[in-house]
Amino acid sequence: MRTPRGPHPKPWHGTRLAVFEAAAEPDAPLRRATLPAAWGEGAAAALLALVGGDGPADLVRAMTTLLRPVEAADPQLAERLHTRVAARRAAPSAWLWRGEAASPGYVLALPGFVEPCGEFDAAGFAAAAEDAVRALAVLAPEAERLAVSMSDLAGLLAILGIDYASPAARRLGAGLARLLAASTAAASADLAAAEGARAPALAVPSAMPEDVVPGLADAVLAAEGRAAGRPRRHACLTSITPPGPVEALLGVETGGVAPAFSPLDDTGGLTRTARAWLVACAIAPETALAQVLAGQSPFPPVSEAAHAAMHDSVAPFMDAMPARPAASPPPRESLPARRSGYTQRSTVGGHKLYLRTGEYADGRLGEIFIGLHKEGAAFRGLMDNFAVAVSLGLQHGVPLQDFVEAFTFTRFGPAGEVEGDSAVDHATSLLDYVFRNLAANYLGVAVAAAEPEEADTVGEGARDRAPLLPLALPTAGPRQRRRQLRIVGGDS
Repeated sequence: MRTPRGPHPKPWHGTRLAVFEAAAEPDAPLRRATLPAAWGEGAAAALLALVGGDGPADLVRAMTTLLRPVEAADPQLAERLHTRVAARRAAPSAWLWRGEAASPGYVLALPGFVEPCGEFDAAGFAAAAEDAVRALAVLAPEAERLAVSMSDLAGLLAILGIDYASPAARRLGAGLARLLAASTAAASADLAAAEGARAPALAVPSAMPEDVVPGLADAVLAAEGRAAGRPRRHACLTSITPPGPVEALLGVETGGVAPAFSPLDDTGGLTRTARAWLVACAIAPETALAQVLAGQSPFPPVSEAAHAAMHDSVAPFMDAMPARPAASPPPRESLPARRSGYTQRSTVGGHKLYLRTGEYADGRLGEIFIGLHKEGAAFRGLMDNFAVAVSLGLQHGVPLQDFVEAFTFTRFGPAGEVEGDSAVDHATSLLDYVFRNLAANYLGVAVAAAEPEEADTVGEGARDRAPLLPLALPTAGPRQRRRQLRIVGGDS
């Protein structure tokens, strides 16, 4: 790394630039990248990826070239855009760095809007969003869909000492998204007044914004006041986009509104977000280390459910969002080593069956076993494994009610009169009997027996009028919809 010499444009005065040897890709040859010395090699690699080509890259020159049309149209706007890049607050999207206007966008890095006093600059964030729309209107004048996005919400929350999984964090995320939507809509409405409207006015929420951080509510109301009732120049304005080289250039650690699942970076050190959390919570390094050695963590846990909740809070105010994160299946709840339950001996259509259950300490059903004695080995094996699958479902949180609705009234042999169980007098199959028994004992309800002519048949809707023997083929018939579970009594 070396420090270059030469005059700098005005917005970059006082910024110490340096030359890094970096590569846009791990296997690519090293190239020179000139940018602020404090940004590091990761930002240098991102700059090389943005400008492309095989030669050296210079951040100031690249930005000057990119913003030349803006400079010609509005020199003060161009100066503000330069200033925000130098402060790592905002930068144009990757497409524009190479002169392509196919997907015009702008990235606003939320941690960059935290003032030295530790407060979030809501007014500055709103102004940056408006300037982004104005700049994109010059750089991509024909585009009707823009993508002004905010990124690194988790980093901002860490700086402010707000737990990502908390209601306060979701309120702040929603407030920032609302401010972004209102600010971009106001700027687009200003453009529409001069160039002509192409999209309806912003739908302003009726609920008052919450002032999670000082000045946020006032900034939202001011922007919505300017945008309300005014048609816009652009059909789409806001988006949460996947992270890319622009985010890396701005020092973003978490893309969009995603949480920081790990406090460690790729070198094994603490991330900036993790360090910010320790500072915000006044946790000394020695204290954090002691907690780790004691088997605890100084960082609050973040689940995929919290990510999904944040997504739901932000989505109403964004024109485009990634798919909602899918929550992981609930963890398996193990049964106690010594458990209660019951064993039911019954006969269904002359075929003996043993149903045994296992319960949690609070009496909830956690497993079932189905024992058959007169059937063939293949049929017994299928039934054994079916019971295991149901047990796993119960232990992962699938309600018993769902199993009852799925398997009652299924129809195949053995079937017929039930002996030995006062709760069930007739069953259309072994599975019908098992789940009507479980419904009576664990749900407190009696499932009405299906009349022979109404009973369903397992398969693609074929029906028959008499119980089928194992492996017998059903007669053809019209396809029928599965009848809903009918409950005739039970405790509320």
